[in-house]
Amino acid sequence: MPSVSTESIAPSSLTPAAAPSAPSAPLTIRPARTSDMRAVRALVTPLAERRILLQKEAVSYYESTADFVVADLGERLVGCGAIHVLWEDLAEVRTLAVADDALGHGVGSALLTALIDRARTLGVRRLFCLTFETAFFTRHGFAPIDGQAVSPEVYAELLRSYDEGVAEFLDLERVKPNTLGNTRMLRTL
Repeated sequence: MPSVSTESIAPSSLTPAAAPSAPSAPLTIRPARTSDMRAVRALVTPLAERRILLQKEAVSYYESTADFVVADLGERLVGCGAIHVLWEDLAEVRTLAVADDALGHGVGSALLTALIDRARTLGVRRLFCLTFETAFFTRHGFAPIDGQAVSPEVYAELLRSYDEGVAEFLDLERVKPNTLGNTRMLRTL
């Protein structure tokens, strides 16, 4: 993954306590490592407590390490996001999160751009997300969807998945408590 220039986020615009030790530390987007998963979970936990993201068991983060990219500002992890392939031409953007003190500085956009690039590399033609942040995703080419975004044959295959994210994509009744208030969105690459 390429590094993002310091123009994406100005370290001096963060609160002094949150700024990295090096004043001109660049924002770097890179593939996640297993050693990042504790920080990723710590970043997600307050968002899960506010019901913005779903909290997962620690093992789920480690199992999906290869799906994640992270944003580092100097030595500090300030964001994360994952792309999870659902089908031949379809993947989901998952767990896109940015530290509160880094919001509004381009971290989320840099992460989403990296995830879109990764989807293209994998050969995915459509990206799905389930989000409260509709304005953010709309700015990045996503649009709300109603109904199913796959053929009945693919729908029947996806029903066999044990992945809760797939159940959310399919809008199954059993996951409705997890998805209340979220918007289902799709982007064609």
